[in-house]
This record gives sequence, C-alpha cells and structure tokens, in this order.
Amino acid sequence: MNAMTPVLWIDVGAVDDVPMQAARRVDTPRGPVAVFRTLNGELFALRDRCPHKGGPLSEGIVHGKAVACPLHNWSIDLESGEPKGADAGKGCAPPVKVRAENGRILLAAG
Repeated sequence: MNAMTPVLWIDVGAVDDVPMQAARRVDTPRGPVAVFRTLNGELFALRDRCPHKGGPLSEGIVHGKAVACPLHNWSIDLESGEPKGADAGKGCAPPVKVRAENGRILLAAG
C-alpha cells in the first residue's frame, strides 16, 4: 500500500472490551491479531504470533508498552513488534495499524 492509497478500517469491537494491561485476539482475513490496551489506555495491535516459537501474544502479560510471550517470556515491544533485550533482532510480530474512534477499535484491513 502506498501513501496515496486510502486505508480501509474494520471495526473489531469496543475499546472497553479490552481491559487495561490486557489483550484480546481478533480473527481477521489476514489471520489472528492481538489488540493490546496499556495501563494509560493506548491501543496497539500485532500479529498474534511470537517470533520465537509462535506463542499467542494475546495471552501474554502486558507491561508498559511491551507484552511477555506466555510460552518463553520473550518481551515484545508493542510499537514495533520486535523482541527486546537479549532477544532483539530475532524476528518480529508484525504490527497492525489500529485506532480508536467513538469508543470502537478499528484495525487497518490492508
């Protein structure tokens, strides 16, 4: 998608459906996406697959702007999808564009 192509957004639920410091899994045509909500209410979205062993990031513990993979505790940055610390540079959980509008969560469809 280039800068001139408009983004198509899909409504995947209410912001309040995702508790603070938690995540919810959303099935999309491109596969499962984990939608995260931080303690200060920021929303992030990543493909729901840890780059290490494929663990479901939506089941991890959100801390700050990161999530701990439930399988091996890799810390994944919610903005970039990159592992943090000693595991940096070892793959990526691709980010998905997300925004809130009128209390609803919208994911980029493309």
